[in-house]
Amino acid sequence: MVLREEAELLEPRTALGRAVRLCSSRARPMPDDETTLFRQSWTLYDALSAKNYMFHREIYACVAAILKERHDRGFECLLDLGCGNARFLAPCLLGSPPQRYEGVDLSAAALDEARGYLKGLAQFTLHQADMLEAVETRTEKVDVIFTGYAVHHLSFEAKQRLFHACARVLKPDGLFLMVDVVREEGQSREAYLEGYLGTMRTQWTEMQPAHLDEACAHVAAFDFPETLSDLTQMAKDAGLSQTRLLQRHAQHHLLAFTA
Repeated sequence: MVLREEAELLEPRTALGRAVRLCSSRARPMPDDETTLFRQSWTLYDALSAKNYMFHREIYACVAAILKERHDRGFECLLDLGCGNARFLAPCLLGSPPQRYEGVDLSAAALDEARGYLKGLAQFTLHQADMLEAVETRTEKVDVIFTGYAVHHLSFEAKQRLFHACARVLKPDGLFLMVDVVREEGQSREAYLEGYLGTMRTQWTEMQPAHLDEACAHVAAFDFPETLSDLTQMAKDAGLSQTRLLQRHAQHHLLAFTA
């Protein structure tokens, strides 16, 4: 998805956007067309996802199991905040479809591609909007809210607002599912970045050097992850009754917050 503070860079945020700086001014000239920029980004996106550097396979297999459980009980609407092109969530949805899916993202090009991945759903709606504004102004209740690798781009205050807004629009026993990176307890952002960038440089070995430079530049500029205790407190303050850590792979977490 494209977050507001990134929009001036024409940097579409997707499920893997945190590791993909779509256009580094040091690496290549900025295309004039946002659609061209988005299409170019997927060469890098595909390379990263194919290597599973951010554990998408494991995490989204768990997401699929959770949605199946919800589907078996019956659920009407899933709201996807920062949906990007919905590439990873779409198979989960097609296996356990809600009655209605709504995706929110600032990138028109990402939403255009999402229509292809979601075409098997009976009913879906895509909104080009800022994800925080979209959930804060929403009046209709939903059963499940999902967000993938997007929340860590928000400021601490904006994250607090997001939790309050999600708690307000979730139905009783509703579920807020978050895939994101998380800092260790007591770890500073600087120490987190040093560790994560070090992992990228030493373990993401099958990326082209220029692509790795772009990815590292994006993480250094736009990653602001919180600790698990901070996220848990935000949820509690917002009125979400339970926080569960469903999966953890290094810094990459799947969290569930229950209304």
